[in-house]
Amino acid sequence: MQTTIKSPVRFTGVGLHSGKPVKMTIQPASAEYGIWFRRTDVEGDGLIAARWDNVVRDVQLCTRIANESGHEISTVEHVMAALSGCGIYNALIEVDGPEMPILDGSARPFVQAIVSAGLRRLDAPVRVIEVLRPVEVRDGDAVARIEPSDTLYIEFQIDFDDAAIGRQGKFLNMSNGSFVRELCNSRTFCRLSDIDSMRANGQALGGTFENAVVVDGAEVLSPGGLRHEDEAVRHKMLDALGDLAMAGSPLLARYSGCRAGHALTNKLLRALFAQPDAFRMVVCDKDTAARLPGVGVRSIDIPVHA
Repeated sequence: MQTTIKSPVRFTGVGLHSGKPVKMTIQPASAEYGIWFRRTDVEGDGLIAARWDNVVRDVQLCTRIANESGHEISTVEHVMAALSGCGIYNALIEVDGPEMPILDGSARPFVQAIVSAGLRRLDAPVRVIEVLRPVEVRDGDAVARIEPSDTLYIEFQIDFDDAAIGRQGKFLNMSNGSFVRELCNSRTFCRLSDIDSMRANGQALGGTFENAVVVDGAEVLSPGGLRHEDEAVRHKMLDALGDLAMAGSPLLARYSGCRAGHALTNKLLRALFAQPDAFRMVVCDKDTAARLPGVGVRSIDIPVHA
């Protein structure tokens, strides 16, 4: 059955790129509502559906969505990953600015609040998108691919010159709460050498060593070091789950990313939905529903370290 959150959950933080204070609330929603964002600080149409075709193209550092009125919200991928990873299919996310709060740079604060609030089952079946044949997109040496599977798998590979990151790869079956256990507390990361150029371009103004993993060569500069030895690739997988959630329904597919980012994953969804013979919508049976991300999530699955 479809789900929503039992009661509203609220967050206060700063936007990663603007550095400005942000307040947001995840509100319960009815069956078939889907996931929507609403700008509470604008007049007129502030609603934006969390859908692949509302994603602004060619955004590299985050996922940004926009509506026909020109209103935008950026850095939506972490809360989208949390909703998907906790099995929430219907919610309204209200935010009082053009950017989501970055919090600690991971999805863990969202997951904690969602699990604490609890899930409410709704009287409607879950429909999933079954991928029927492989679809692949490329951008130079970056590749994103999606292919048939009976449940959602995510595989990712990255390769950075900085020894603190280096070459990393990971493969996960996203069933049975693995997102919460394995990925949700992995933080966004950057190289110290990139910070000045990002800030000169008006980006990462709210970034700190507390809400991102900052590396310089072989050194991790953020206090406390890494939460996982391979935290960087885990965060890329977190981002991928959030970006795939923009499909609008859970995916039965295997996603593979090699040096891929937000823009390429969105390009992959656009390529998939441009080919009607590459997918179909199906109503979940009991066995399939039991394998979806978020089913069986427990509070004890949330990593205890902040």
